[in-house]
Amino acid sequence: MNGTSSVATKISIWRLPDFLLMAAISAGYLLLSYVLIGIRPEQFFLLGVVNLLYFISKGTRKFIIGFSIFIVYWIIFDYMKAFPNYLYAPVHIQSLYELEKGIFGITINGTVLTPNEYWLGHSRPILDAIAGSFYLTWIPVPLLFGCYLFYTNRPLFIRFAFTFFLVNMIGFVIYYAYPAAPPWYVQEHGFVFDQHTPCGIGGLARFDSFFHVEIFKSLYSKSSNVFAAMPSLHSSYPLIVFYYSLRNKMGFKSIPFAIIMFGIWFAAVYTSHHYVLDVLAGITCAITGIILFNWLSKTVLASLVNKMVRLTS
Repeated sequence: MNGTSSVATKISIWRLPDFLLMAAISAGYLLLSYVLIGIRPEQFFLLGVVNLLYFISKGTRKFIIGFSIFIVYWIIFDYMKAFPNYLYAPVHIQSLYELEKGIFGITINGTVLTPNEYWLGHSRPILDAIAGSFYLTWIPVPLLFGCYLFYTNRPLFIRFAFTFFLVNMIGFVIYYAYPAAPPWYVQEHGFVFDQHTPCGIGGLARFDSFFHVEIFKSLYSKSSNVFAAMPSLHSSYPLIVFYYSLRNKMGFKSIPFAIIMFGIWFAAVYTSHHYVLDVLAGITCAITGIILFNWLSKTVLASLVNKMVRLTS
């Protein structure tokens, strides 16, 4: 009886329409990638993982359907390379720098410094290690937290995933409406706009040097745009996680998420990847996305959210 049930389960997920659907999605993704940004090994890796999880079992199929929201975000972010935001609006370099200095400037010996410039002159190896460690969590923590919610609170996981996606879309719109150079760009290139500038790693280079690795050098070589500092989505993600940990009534277990949140906010400024203004904009993005999704999930997105819950349950 158990053997028959097992065979029936395999047959039910290995249907021809499913194979045709995934083949069409895979081919479409590779074709669009080839046209927009070219073919890279990680794209085949992504397709391999997605197809494997889709066909290996009903449980893994539900998992990858749920996480498809994150996959769509990653693909959109990756495709932004084909449409640099500096082609659509002027890049803010000096104006943002001066605004940061005017609001958050620190006076040292009669000279006004931005917080980034202050920390550039007061960096310490221990702070380099701490800041880099916090910055490494900005993607793994949301994904691991998403996995936790998927297996413990499926409806809340769907809400978390959609909120994450919406906050990113808000951030992407601002990237194109207000292209902005990060602090490290000003430190290395001044106020002259150079669209061919490769993505730098700012103060995170000190983390790589401290541990004799090239982690951040490798990560930022894949960045979609140098001039996307405003808002800091690095600062948005931990706030979303912390909010949903509170929604999930995790009690004291939410404290590590709060520590990570403040740690990333500090690291963003300490490593010269973002101005304080960028961090505040990222926080505002997260709050806006959370409020907006809570409203949309009760109105226009209600049926979509409910459908995703059913597909993954």
